[in-house]
Amino acid sequence: MKIKNTKTKTLRVVLYVVLILLAFLMLVPFAWMLSASFKLDKDVFIFPIQWIPANPRWQNYVDIWRKIPLLKFVLNTVKLTLIVTFLQLLTSSFAAYAFSKLHFKGKNALFLAYIATIAVPWQVYMVPQFMMMRGMGLADTHLAIIFLQAFSAFGVFMMKQFYEGIPTELCEAARIDGMSEYQIWYRVMLPLSKPALSTLLIFTFVNTWNDFLGPLIYLTTESKKTLQLGLRMFISQFGSEYGLIMAASVLSLIPVLIVFLSLQKYFVEGVAATGVKGWRLAVGAARDR
Repeated sequence: MKIKNTKTKTLRVVLYVVLILLAFLMLVPFAWMLSASFKLDKDVFIFPIQWIPANPRWQNYVDIWRKIPLLKFVLNTVKLTLIVTFLQLLTSSFAAYAFSKLHFKGKNALFLAYIATIAVPWQVYMVPQFMMMRGMGLADTHLAIIFLQAFSAFGVFMMKQFYEGIPTELCEAARIDGMSEYQIWYRVMLPLSKPALSTLLIFTFVNTWNDFLGPLIYLTTESKKTLQLGLRMFISQFGSEYGLIMAASVLSLIPVLIVFLSLQKYFVEGVAATGVKGWRLAVGAARDR
């Protein structure tokens, strides 16, 4: 038994060491990007790499705002990301509640047909989508991107799987107390689904913030472009100013890191840890209202 325990501990230590090394290798490019953002252009590709610049050039983070209308690009990206993220959380959780807790004719067939769209690459139908948006007069507008990204089959699937783990008896008890389906969704299901909502929020926020192809297709006016298009425009105009390019890249990563680090704790939370507590909070909130 002791030998078996020793082998298990050894394997665990080796696994941890390997994972730490892999994590370190994954962080090396980001560390280089951060280091390069404080260097002169001629010092960016010096080998061996000088990880900590002798004379950090903070001016790179000032000049990048003057070279291109970066503030406008950031505001456009923030606007689109917040609206799309909110709408996806709303529509995905609401549809998932209907598919998991309500009974209506053709529910399973409708759900399978909707989820099947995940298997279809976006490149297959992006041209018909563009023609449809142009026919509606939404070309070169933010509304086109908002309308197309406000609904997510992946989000509905993930939220449905989470909701199915919540006891149906909670919904039945709420109905007995006189709650409508909208109240059950808002006062019972949402308080219990923080882990799933946080996960979906991170996925949606990151995908929308980093989206390049969508804005490239639908947005042509410079004042409406997003941060990713702005970075591409800067690279095409100032391709040799590597320090500024790295500084702009670092700035574009900051919001994503903030969102991920602030919500990562919800990844490890389960329904078992939040079910009873969440139900009590929901019932208490319902009574208070």
